[in-house]
Amino acid sequence: LPLPVETAIGAVEVPWELAFQPNRGAPAKIALDKLASWSDSTDSGVKYFSGNGVYSKNIQAPADWFKTGAHILLDLGDVKNLAEVSVNGKSLGIFWKKPFRVDVTAALKPGANAMEIKVTNLWVNRLVGDQQPGAPRKYTYTAQQFYRADSPLLPSGLLGPVEIIRTQ
Repeated sequence: LPLPVETAIGAVEVPWELAFQPNRGAPAKIALDKLASWSDSTDSGVKYFSGNGVYSKNIQAPADWFKTGAHILLDLGDVKNLAEVSVNGKSLGIFWKKPFRVDVTAALKPGANAMEIKVTNLWVNRLVGDQQPGAPRKYTYTAQQFYRADSPLLPSGLLGPVEIIRTQ
């Protein structure tokens, strides 16, 4: 049985809109001109955020992406730490390990498509953020202090690159 042939047929470029779970210190929404770790942000609400962030993007799928018998995959690149992918309102599952590849064949259509990628990161960055001097408020409470203000932050979010791959 021959292995399927993979062909990169597109990249999902910036900009992305990113909406954060409310009441956790981050802004409601931000526009991204590049994919990067939340922990690299200059906005402390984003930098120390822990929870769900929803990346939204509309993409155009040219008719020549669709070939009989082929599958179309969305390759998310690197994700920290979980991703739930929806295309045109259809949930395609939760992905928690590499490769972060999603078969979007049943949901993607020629023309305009709405894509949402909900990413959930670990709790560490919020715990570190709550230890920062002058932090406006504390969002988390633990019985024991595992992290200090100078503890390293963990990468978070959709890091990419995000690509469209066809397999035949």
